[in-house]
Amino acid sequence: MVLGKKQKIGRTIEQIQIGEKLSLTERIEDKDILLYLGLTNDANPLYIQHDYAEQTPFKKPIVPAIMINGMMTAAISKYLPGPGSHILKQTILFPKRIHHYSTVEFLFEVVDRDVEEGSVTIDVYATDEKEDVVVQAQFIVCPPHKLPIVETHEFENF
Repeated sequence: MVLGKKQKIGRTIEQIQIGEKLSLTERIEDKDILLYLGLTNDANPLYIQHDYAEQTPFKKPIVPAIMINGMMTAAISKYLPGPGSHILKQTILFPKRIHHYSTVEFLFEVVDRDVEEGSVTIDVYATDEKEDVVVQAQFIVCPPHKLPIVETHEFENF
């Protein structure tokens, strides 16, 4: 339960079809990066120090790859297949660096469904505002399982 309310689960493997797509756009701001760095205690100067990054081949701070990974896994957990799903495997390439203040458009597509194994394969491609490919990924995901219907009672927590 989340704050006293049952959370709706995502779609089961039977409800997901090959070819389904999800598109999300994320604008990456300094506040997002600072929050990530604070939570992980990551002090890499390449992620936040402009004077350091200017002296590197990147020329300006870049977004941590794991932060981008988190955006993708959050989309899987929230939307496709949704709450109750679990990532079994992931393969991610970052062909171009993503800089602060970039707008990244993610396209998720279900490319395979294995009912026997209980998994779906989702390909992800992301482009920046210049339409350069910045992420190529594939996730094998176990969608939420169909739960038995349970009677609810007024005093459910007792």
